[in-house]
Amino acid sequence: MLLEVRDLHVEFHTRDGVAKAVNGVNYSVDAGETLAVLGESGSGKSVTAQAVMGILDMPPGKITGGEILFQGQDLLTLKEDERRKIRGAKMAMIFQDALSSLNPVLSVGDQLGEMFEVHRGMSRKDARARAVELMDRVRIPAAKERVGQYPHQFSGGMRQRIMIAMALALEPELIIADEPTTALDVTVQAQVMDLLAELQRELDMGLILITHDLGVVADVADKIAVMYAGKIVEQAPVHEIYKAPAHPYTRGLLDSIPRLDQKGQELYAIKGLPPNLLAIPSGCSFNPRCPLARDRCRVDVPPLYEVTESPVPRTSACHYWKECLHG
Repeated sequence: MLLEVRDLHVEFHTRDGVAKAVNGVNYSVDAGETLAVLGESGSGKSVTAQAVMGILDMPPGKITGGEILFQGQDLLTLKEDERRKIRGAKMAMIFQDALSSLNPVLSVGDQLGEMFEVHRGMSRKDARARAVELMDRVRIPAAKERVGQYPHQFSGGMRQRIMIAMALALEPELIIADEPTTALDVTVQAQVMDLLAELQRELDMGLILITHDLGVVADVADKIAVMYAGKIVEQAPVHEIYKAPAHPYTRGLLDSIPRLDQKGQELYAIKGLPPNLLAIPSGCSFNPRCPLARDRCRVDVPPLYEVTESPVPRTSACHYWKECLHG
């Protein structure tokens, strides 16, 4: 197993109290496999990824429990200088806002080349040559002429390709892509996702794709973990999720996707708002918004049930997963 997250807990200490952002997350990803982590803003997707990468702001954040095993080694037991050797070289992250993630006063060539100068000890000239190769690899036109340009001189889609190039620079075994298609138009989204999938196959990397959009992951993910209020509420192979979700929240996300056969109809929206992480509802955290909620849901926290009617292993944190599955 390339990466395994076990019972991870992360909280943030604020003036108003303790926000429990991640509450016992378990997931894994292997070489060549794509795991999509889905959920609304505030569900804990990005915080989990930051904990895996070792870039969580501490304080106010604090990892209060769990393990993060990368190639069998618990990253949480390593010293910062040991984590730094893994970060970039063995695992890398693509951030959602390329413009704010890139340094505006350095050329893209300098920023790409820095990876090779720091981690590979290359000369500035050789590092610049590798930067051009990387830009070619992610299909940025006229890479040799544009390597000296600055981030603001590139379009949003091209900047995202530069971020992918930076993540790929040292050919890591795992890439975490946090909302890599945010603010891009649909055509560019598809191009970026196709590029990621192609590079993943070429390098046999593990890929964790963080998103709130089920439509983005349909053609690239192998399995999906759906998060809500800091917990995973459903895990399943991608085709099983689309065929028959076993959690009401997943069903709500699927129903919210615009469809061509529903012209003129009002778009579906999950009622209510995500919970305040300072005061997560008792029982099932989704119960205030759930159409299947009953008295039991307001009292008993549902475990991750095995969905026994599925032909493949999958789980759902819903007491009434059978009703949802056949709904």
